[in-house]
Amino acid sequence: MSTSTDSDLLRRIAAGDEAALRLLYERHAGWLLLRLNRRCGNAELVAGALQDTFVAVWQSAGRWRGEGEVAAWLWGISVRRLVSALRGRPAIDPLGEEIVDAATDLVQSAEDELLLGVEYGDVGRALRSLPPELREIVQATVIDGLTTKEAASLLGIPQGTVKSRLRVAKVRLRERLLPIRDGRI
Repeated sequence: MSTSTDSDLLRRIAAGDEAALRLLYERHAGWLLLRLNRRCGNAELVAGALQDTFVAVWQSAGRWRGEGEVAAWLWGISVRRLVSALRGRPAIDPLGEEIVDAATDLVQSAEDELLLGVEYGDVGRALRSLPPELREIVQATVIDGLTTKEAASLLGIPQGTVKSRLRVAKVRLRERLLPIRDGRI
């Protein structure tokens, strides 16, 4: 079973194979945990997001369309789970002071705010307006911090394609966001 591809594992998970889920976890949990920890300094939130990721995989493996890399799909689930966990956290008050949630003693970081803004703010709307092939490049390189080489490997496309799509995506995002900044929308 260890020679099975990630896509094969997802098909087996969709059929209820717990051993396949365990193997997929063993293959991907380490790097997912590392990347999530780079996005959020709270180990409990990160561990919860990772656990929620594999629960979601168990529940939705049958919806995997076989397009792109499984690792990219897993990362998308993981980062959304982290953002969801951050949603319940307190915000920065109007004076710019960090608000501590007395129940959990968590402080919201600038990176946490950025993740929330990307999902729900003007940037999120602009990102969602991009075609999927451009959006995944921006997510991999800008939001996730991958190099173009890493993004190419993760997405299964040539590095030159990553660079050209990123250039097009930046132009389109700039066109979409500058009118918002200048108050024209």
